[in-house]
Amino acid sequence: VEMNKKRAKILAGVLALSSTTALQAADLGSRPPAPVPYVAPVQPYSIVSEIRIGGAVQDPGSAERDTQNINGEILFNKPVVSLDPFWQAFVPRATVGGSYNFGGRTSYAYIGATWTADLFPETFDRRVFIEGFFGGAAHNGHTGPKTLENLTLNALGCSPLFREAAALGFRLTEHWSIMATVEHMSNAGLCVNNRGLTNFGGKIGYTF
Repeated sequence: VEMNKKRAKILAGVLALSSTTALQAADLGSRPPAPVPYVAPVQPYSIVSEIRIGGAVQDPGSAERDTQNINGEILFNKPVVSLDPFWQAFVPRATVGGSYNFGGRTSYAYIGATWTADLFPETFDRRVFIEGFFGGAAHNGHTGPKTLENLTLNALGCSPLFREAAALGFRLTEHWSIMATVEHMSNAGLCVNNRGLTNFGGKIGYTF
């Protein structure tokens, strides 16, 4: 009888050990796989920083008043000139653009550089910015002396002209922004006639 009791205890121990092993194996099989280490997505390389489209009223105080323009612009990424963020902020973005006048007055294309700076970044959470542009513009406007045949055109003197522009902008989101703009073109007195053009408008931009 004593022997049978010992055998029963051994058998019970073996069964208990087998059950524990089976449960452990089941637990191991049901565990989720280890998480895959995070890898940042590969960003497509692009030389374009931002594209913009907008409109303007053409020189309200001149012979070309009461007409409107549509404007498009491409700003390219900055070259890395300095690894110091402070000095890199002074590097402009190369810019090309064009403006078409719906009234048959002066239309033009331009190329140059745009400087962008945040205005009171801590106060406005880097949403408000100012810009300056300097470059040159080629146009299809009037370059000769004023006559009865060109009274509705400004006497621009020559082509190309110098172009300066400024903007006050607000970032709606990480990608979208709006701007109020002013631009001026003239030949700086290098030609006989120098009426120039001063346009006022606005733009919406998409940053990549």
